[in-house]
Amino acid sequence: MSREQPRRILLRAPNWIGDAVMCEPALRGLRSLFPEADVTMLAKSAVAELFRAAPELNRVLIYEDKGAHAGISGKWALAGLLRRHGFDLAVLFQNAFEAAFIAWLAGIPQRYGYATDGRVFFLTKPVAVPARRQSVHQVEYYWNLLKPLGLSGSAPLPTLCVTTDETHAMEARLAAHGSGSSDLVIGINPGSTYGNAKRWVPERFAEVAQRLSERVGRDARRQVVVVILGAKGEESLGRDIADRIHGRSVVLSGQTTIRELMAVVKRCHILITNDTGPMHVAAACGVPVVAVFGPTDSRTTAPYGQEQSVVRETVDCAPCLLRECPIDHRCMTRISADRVYEVAAQQLDGLSRPSGLFHLSGADQTDRIDKTNQSGQSNILSGYTVFLDRDGTLNPDPGYINSPDQFDLFPGVAEALGRLKLAGARLILVTNQSGIARGFLSRYNLDAIHQKLARLLDQTGVRLDGIYFCPHHPDDGCGCRKPNRGMIDLAVQELGVDLERSYVIGDHLRDIELAKRVRARSVLVTTGVTRLQELDELTESPLAPDRVATSLAEAVDWLLSDVKQRALLHHE
Repeated sequence: MSREQPRRILLRAPNWIGDAVMCEPALRGLRSLFPEADVTMLAKSAVAELFRAAPELNRVLIYEDKGAHAGISGKWALAGLLRRHGFDLAVLFQNAFEAAFIAWLAGIPQRYGYATDGRVFFLTKPVAVPARRQSVHQVEYYWNLLKPLGLSGSAPLPTLCVTTDETHAMEARLAAHGSGSSDLVIGINPGSTYGNAKRWVPERFAEVAQRLSERVGRDARRQVVVVILGAKGEESLGRDIADRIHGRSVVLSGQTTIRELMAVVKRCHILITNDTGPMHVAAACGVPVVAVFGPTDSRTTAPYGQEQSVVRETVDCAPCLLRECPIDHRCMTRISADRVYEVAAQQLDGLSRPSGLFHLSGADQTDRIDKTNQSGQSNILSGYTVFLDRDGTLNPDPGYINSPDQFDLFPGVAEALGRLKLAGARLILVTNQSGIARGFLSRYNLDAIHQKLARLLDQTGVRLDGIYFCPHHPDDGCGCRKPNRGMIDLAVQELGVDLERSYVIGDHLRDIELAKRVRARSVLVTTGVTRLQELDELTESPLAPDRVATSLAEAVDWLLSDVKQRALLHHE
């Protein structure tokens, strides 16, 4: 099929919220294949709400299967509506027989979908279903459907659009419950519309939320609120859990629309959840999740990109995919609160404090370093700290980054930091973020960006020891904005940094000046704003860096060599 052929495309969305979220990358893939086409989504009302603000769609039509489109007469009416739109291609992400039947009834000439549910007769372009033994993730299942149309590569992470108005409305709603905009929000999603078999033990949800609240409140000196989510009919479950939490909580079970659910999930700093639609919504909004799996298969429906956050018990009868457990529900009852809490605590490591520190517990980090160094890597950087600039050093700097979607690492950065970590170094980010004072981003958005940074680094086994940021305007005269040394002094106070064994790596002259002020060794990387003509002038000035490197990888090469040479000189 040539890309010029389809002018009007109908896509039939999956019926479940979670499946629809996992289908979202394929939606973007379809748009990339046919950028000029008019694309309409046909979906049930809940899924239609999910994609109401999706920029890839021209419109969303609601499939009222319980109302106007029920029965044969309703299907005929729906087919007539679709026929009037003049679609020339139907892409059926929904696998049921009726999806193909309605597209055929509407006279759409090209009908494309998986050959499932006995509907091959109604498809002009049937695609073979992957073998069950392949255990393809559902995101890839939908993505791969489009490969015969010309789509290539791997599926990206799902994303969902929450409007600014929706975000502000939810902030106001939470404020009415006594939650401030700077509060750390722990989300709890204890229910499941699929059936009781997918529900973890309610009192254990409460125990994990309580322990996390106490941990964050103690370690970060920050206000914490627990927000409990759920569908209609789960109100009593939400209230029961709230009654067990000795702290601030807000019960929104049964009280949110789909769009409001998206907004409140996006506001969370972490979501503790069963395998449900909100789990996928959270992952698509860049929110860290802890997902408790029982009867369902995490290989195919884990939160895409956060598979490491799954907690499950290996039992012979799982995954059974049953709605109700016919025996003792061992796949869920054997999962302790301790296990879920430990995963959640690891996810929360890195949330900001009023001082501007994103903090990792020393014990967790020490364990990680010790295990890493068992591989035989030299511990030459033990006791050393490397301070890292962010924008222009770790990631491209387009201006004021205000969303995780705008953030990605330079190639090779994670691997370069991994070499430092393997050698025993502590890694601390120090970054000016005047965009907060200028109104370009909120601290919540900065949290989300740094959570994405943590996830990107975690893919190569790297974890930062801390992130300090200055939120002030340059005219404020604060002591923490680089090249002032406030952030590093705070790291010395809170993390016990030895400045005599420290390095600063950055792309700006202020990073080098900061290094001079704290008497650290310095590397200027030319991946950011520094111009070549400035380098010539810099080498003749008192602010000359100890090294100029074209990449972070080159900076790490020099740093390791420099430490070795200094160690040799010291022994001599």
